Amino acid sequence: MTNEKHILITGAGGFIGQELVAPLLASSPDIHVTITDLVEPPVPQAAKSEVGRITSLAADLTLPDVVDKLIRPRRFEAVYLLHGLMSGGSEADLELGLKVNVDSVRAVLDTLRKLWPGTKVIFSSSCAVYGPCDGHVTEAGVIPQPRSSYGAEKLIIELLLNDFSRRGLLDGRIVRLPTVVVRPGKPSAAASSFASGIVRESLQGIPNILPVPRDISMWICSPATVIKNLIRVKEIPGDKRFLDAVEQVGGKEAVQLVKDEEDEALFKIVKSWPPWFDDSRARGLGLEADGTLVDAVKAFKARLG
Repeated sequence: MTNEKHILITGAGGFIGQELVAPLLASSPDIHVTITDLVEPPVPQAAKSEVGRITSLAADLTLPDVVDKLIRPRRFEAVYLLHGLMSGGSEADLELGLKVNVDSVRAVLDTLRKLWPGTKVIFSSSCAVYGPCDGHVTEAGVIPQPRSSYGAEKLIIELLLNDFSRRGLLDGRIVRLPTVVVRPGKPSAAASSFASGIVRESLQGIPNILPVPRDISMWICSPATVIKNLIRVKEIPGDKRFLDAVEQVGGKEAVQLVKDEEDEALFKIVKSWPPWFDDSRARGLGLEADGTLVDAVKAFKARLG
């Protein structure tokens, strides 16, 4: 299939990875999904009818040669990095947590940026990067201060992927996942595993333990919404930079007309302006959010006639 688009999912033996396969395949007839984990992941039941569009592989991503063998043969349209050691496991074994959550993920990112620069990477991070916060978290206004090895390891990769994206080496998209409720199957090594357990086990008549006070507040999300948003994140256009939008509308020749000539006095003024705003109050009053940079550039081009 000449138009075939290959997508890689690591950690695909886990719940989210398994749930992601069928919707990805349903989103386009041109998509082929490669799923990988320490043990060869099963083809999800919901995707059995599309088994010809799925490649399942066992791969230990803590081994550099395995990473190279997985990534070198072809460019993936998108890579979902879902593999990792869960929060409880990372806290219990620091060395293993670093090996899996930092070293193996960096190996994948390094291999992608060297062999296939510009690859779209969706990284599943966690709300654990924030640490304890009083009240509501405004993403742009809270400095992450993780209080767990898992949160620290996720933040390390966030910073690395952000820098690779800033340099144009990769097209990174970071999703800080909340606690997903309800996960089927057996309890996991996640510190939040009880949140699914008190529903899953209780509704099946199985005694279970609640290890936190009953009035604790947690940020949770249903599996269906997590999957929808992971797919939407892949589709968000990488047009957030001014010159990217100019190139998309006017071509490379338009960008070549821009000459870099920094003015320190002007730059000092511009960098004093806040680049991000929490506009939730304005939107709550009914004010309309703007479109994308590409939309703005296209609108100007249309006015040129």
